[in-house]
Amino acid sequence: MMRPLRPAAFVLMGALAIGGAAHAADRVQFESARYQIGPLQRRLALERHEPLLPAPVSVITGFLTKPEGPGPFAALVHLHGCGGLPAAVKSGTQDHFWATRLATWGYVVLVVDSFTSRGIDNTCDRYETALRAADAYGALAWLARQPLILGYVVGGILVGRFTPGPTVSDTHTFELFAEIEDEHRFKAAIAFYPACMSANAMRVPTLILTGELDDWSAAAACRATAARRAGGSPVKLIVYPGTHHSFDDPRPGRRYFGHWLEYNAAAAEAASEEVRRFLAEHLSR
Repeated sequence: MMRPLRPAAFVLMGALAIGGAAHAADRVQFESARYQIGPLQRRLALERHEPLLPAPVSVITGFLTKPEGPGPFAALVHLHGCGGLPAAVKSGTQDHFWATRLATWGYVVLVVDSFTSRGIDNTCDRYETALRAADAYGALAWLARQPLILGYVVGGILVGRFTPGPTVSDTHTFELFAEIEDEHRFKAAIAFYPACMSANAMRVPTLILTGELDDWSAAAACRATAARRAGGSPVKLIVYPGTHHSFDDPRPGRRYFGHWLEYNAAAAEAASEEVRRFLAEHLSR
């Protein structure tokens, strides 16, 4: 049986130079990455004498936040969880709290809205990892094409109930997408309370932050993921005791899809410092 997704957060990281002073997030649009046409699709098309057409492309909305100064800056792609972005962020009346924080640290942040243009309310009752991975690489390609970008090595952050494996940090995901140059790769990943799977083998250094009392994203599964690695990139797991799902979200505690979400100031502050150290370590190279 397919388990429901939890709201989670994910960050992808890199280095870019982009002009302009800090200001409220700019609404931007970009195309989600197109999946490669595989050998099976090619063979079936030939057998059926059908034209081999590329997959349709979705146009996605994002919110770009830039720090003060001329740069160059590191760039982060932020993916929301299964509940989507807060209404205030989507309406442009409020910047995402992580984008604001990361910009004060000197990072450009592209917050991706995977749901609104597709008419999706949430995906908390099903897995939608494929479209999220395509959106992450679409965001990466969009950043790479900006005329004021001088150079980059991009990475990202995931928030909510979202598996870190079959997204941007998995060992096979990158080759699934077309029209992405070889050097356009994510450098590292950060996952907040994700749906860990023991089979995940990360392709980039990954930081996983979750709560011991999380009844939606089990800490035990993340421990298995961190222990496995199987020759992959290093995975650092931090489990905060006495902490529930969405511990970094400052909104009031609430029940969502039958699970308890609750802010924890101490854990949120500790996680923020871990994120800051992790980014500094992996984006300064």
